[in-house]
Amino acid sequence: MPKIKHKVLFVCIHNSARSQMAEAFLKKYGGDLFEAESAGLEPGKMNPNVVTVMQEIGIDLSSKSTQGVFDLFSRHERYDAVVTVCDKEAAERCPLFPGMVKRIAWSFKDPSAFKGTQEEVLQHTREVRDAIGQKIQDFVREAGQPGYWL
Repeated sequence: MPKIKHKVLFVCIHNSARSQMAEAFLKKYGGDLFEAESAGLEPGKMNPNVVTVMQEIGIDLSSKSTQGVFDLFSRHERYDAVVTVCDKEAAERCPLFPGMVKRIAWSFKDPSAFKGTQEEVLQHTREVRDAIGQKIQDFVREAGQPGYWL
């Protein structure tokens, strides 16, 4: 009998960095247990620094596009978990999806706000990438425990 896949949506402001990284990591680390998607409150364009640092670890986001969370909401999409990966104020703007949805809030620095030389910006983006990757691995372990989805 096939395992039930839990559908998870990651949300940030522009769907150009943090939510895209989280989606990619969940597909990598939990693809047999989860369906992952990402969206933004105000969708923009993919952050090229994120594309670069993800390529460094073998994940290609170069052909990814962004999408809006309110578009998904208006299409009546259903998720088992909605995970915001932006600051608390932005996360509070996320719509409440119908059904028994786990709402999870993780706050990561926004790569689009990083300043400095190109190498400094890339280094800060790598730090966010690594923190999101670790958080996703922890989530996969926790969500696989009996009773997590009750």
